[in-house]
Amino acid sequence: MRKTFVLSLLLVLVVGLLTACGSKNEPTNNGDDAVASSAAASASDSDASKAAAAPVKEEPKQEEPKKPVKVKVGVTGSDGETWPLIKKKAAEHDIEIELVEFSDYTLPNLALANKEVDLNAFQHLAFLSQFNVEHNLNIVPIGSTVVAPLGLYSEKYKKVEDIPEGAKIAIPNDPANQGRGLLVLQQAGLLKLKENVGLYGTPDDIVDNPRKLEIVAVVAQQTPRVLKDVAGSIINGGIAGQAGLKLSDAIFHDDPQAESTRPYINVFATRAEDKDNETYRTIAKLYQEADVIETVKKDTNGASFVTDIPVEQLQSTLDQLIADIKDGADK
Repeated sequence: MRKTFVLSLLLVLVVGLLTACGSKNEPTNNGDDAVASSAAASASDSDASKAAAAPVKEEPKQEEPKKPVKVKVGVTGSDGETWPLIKKKAAEHDIEIELVEFSDYTLPNLALANKEVDLNAFQHLAFLSQFNVEHNLNIVPIGSTVVAPLGLYSEKYKKVEDIPEGAKIAIPNDPANQGRGLLVLQQAGLLKLKENVGLYGTPDDIVDNPRKLEIVAVVAQQTPRVLKDVAGSIINGGIAGQAGLKLSDAIFHDDPQAESTRPYINVFATRAEDKDNETYRTIAKLYQEADVIETVKKDTNGASFVTDIPVEQLQSTLDQLIADIKDGADK
């Protein structure tokens, strides 16, 4: 009996021990795994949200270079340093200047009217006013360039007083410069014109010619070339400079600063419908910059003076000149 009790007790202990061992081998679940799993899922969701919310960085687009605006400018001479400098400065404003050269004063305005060029720069207001009236055009100034004194040059004589009787004097044949040339000869004391002759006098307006001078009208660009054949020649400042003549070489010239020379201010001109074109006005403004002024002095041997006159004043002078021409034609 005692032996049976001992065996039963040993059996209970063995079973209990086996049960305890089995419990140790089973995984315990106190919620930690669930929390860890939830945290991991939340972190993953958060990272995904951040990735979705973060702005996508775009690669910066490279701007295409601006294409320069091409502008054709009519001129009657481009030798020297002035125009190359203006072209270079214009390029910095995305403007490409193409110079179109003409050998005759009548052509640049006709080319402008026919839209073969966009601007021209060769003429003064007196010339432009006469041309507008004669050709029924409306070409207008958008900026001033220079005043070029009109001088009497001679290869044979040092003073006006030395010019002999019967001598030949050459003058430009275009109306504006011819009239101005005759006024210079009158100021020099070589002849006398009728009263109130205005700006566009002709040899027919000479009322006193004590030395019996022979007045020979030639194309303006030819006035330096005929010097060897005449006693004297009236040559404007720009053409004189291109021919290598200095203003100090003239035996007489008019005063570039006098009010009477205002009609002879040279200008940039364009068609009336383009007068407010900012590109064209930019080119005109470049002419007034200090380095350009220096090249003008150099190119013209000091015979041209850069002048800055407001566009409104230029237009006012042009309008008055046109009115005077039309008024004279009506009389």
